[in-house]
Amino acid sequence: MDVDLKARLIAGFRWLDPGPRSTHLVSDVSGWWRDPVVLANVGDALAGLFAADRPTVVVSPEVTGFIVGPLAAAALGTGFVEAYKDTRHRKVVMEMIWGQSAPDYRGRVLGLGVRAGRLAAGDRVLIVDDWAVTGAQIGALRAALARGGVDVVGAAVIVDGCAPSTAARLGVRGLLRQAELPS
Repeated sequence: MDVDLKARLIAGFRWLDPGPRSTHLVSDVSGWWRDPVVLANVGDALAGLFAADRPTVVVSPEVTGFIVGPLAAAALGTGFVEAYKDTRHRKVVMEMIWGQSAPDYRGRVLGLGVRAGRLAAGDRVLIVDDWAVTGAQIGALRAALARGGVDVVGAAVIVDGCAPSTAARLGVRGLLRQAELPS
């Protein structure tokens, strides 16, 4: 990865304290999207983590994955398939393949689903997202994608905060380790 991109990712990040009722700080990555150099280069950098594995499609979970996923897909010359979080407020009108997460960093269990008709047997999927801490969402996507008969080559993230054993089990590679971010 370009050292300038890494420096810009670190400079464009900050932790926010949402107040006394919160149990954790909230990451603010909005500085990344305001920086045109980050936007121009982060897709190539994420794609480069798995380019040798020749993915044929990128799958990313909402919300921030809908920014970084298409950037990585464009860099790889592949298509993009969005993954939706299970919600009672919205229905996707197409057959979905679902996976359920283990508890995430907030203790939530989430369902994540992809449109079945957008994947084909033999696809080599790269999961792309901005951040991984517990790997819960990546694990849910891997479960859903396995039901779809596709091969997952790994997961490319901007920030890898996973335990090394979790990153190895899920195939997570990051541009940064969470410990590199300002505290």
